[in-house]
Amino acid sequence: MTIFPKISERNLLPVNNEEIFEMTLQVQTQTPVYEEHFTPETKKSGESLCLIDVEQEYRASAYSLIAALLRASPDEDLLNQLTGFTQDTQGDGDVLMVSMSMLGLSAKMHTATAIEDEFHDLFIGLGKGELVPYGSWYLTGFLMEKPLSDLRDDLNKLGFERSDSVTEPEDHAAALCEVISLMISNGTELSIQKDFFLTHMECWMDKFFSDLANAESAIFYKALGRFGSAFIEFENEYFSMQT
Repeated sequence: MTIFPKISERNLLPVNNEEIFEMTLQVQTQTPVYEEHFTPETKKSGESLCLIDVEQEYRASAYSLIAALLRASPDEDLLNQLTGFTQDTQGDGDVLMVSMSMLGLSAKMHTATAIEDEFHDLFIGLGKGELVPYGSWYLTGFLMEKPLSDLRDDLNKLGFERSDSVTEPEDHAAALCEVISLMISNGTELSIQKDFFLTHMECWMDKFFSDLANAESAIFYKALGRFGSAFIEFENEYFSMQT
């Protein structure tokens, strides 16, 4: 099974639930938006967490990276981190490793300013970007539909609620990636992770990443689309091996 290299040298292995929701796991970006998107409804003061093993740390880091790049355009510091993904993959049949290397190469070839313009065209635009990164949109063709209601019910059961300062619906691709990253870091049982992934992510995010990889406005983000698709496939295989 493929193991991800560390996204950064910083070891963010939180010691209690409160710290998890104040940290950006492995990835540092300019202005956090979704780190504060979900806060636990209940927190047990001083409750300790088991340190997640290396494999789980890599999974959480990958989700956190994808979330960071879908949340906002990357700054120069994050782009410099991504260039570390570039490696010789000649003859390597591992699609995930190849896509990760291509993401690093794309980061090396583009400036933060150019990517910011690309991000705007893709996700903001004049009224609406080229892509609409919400589960309800992909599953029903409309925003704020039943998939969002179902997601909110499950988030409530898991002890998450949306911060009052955030107006984006919870079914944004970045928000979902951050939630499952936190679940992994929190040591949530794999069966619960799997159910959340299959119910709220796998059913539409592969199509979203495919659209991103083929979007007319995408240049740098084509590489993220390919990496996202490969990672969703990896997660499907990973969860199937746990049963």
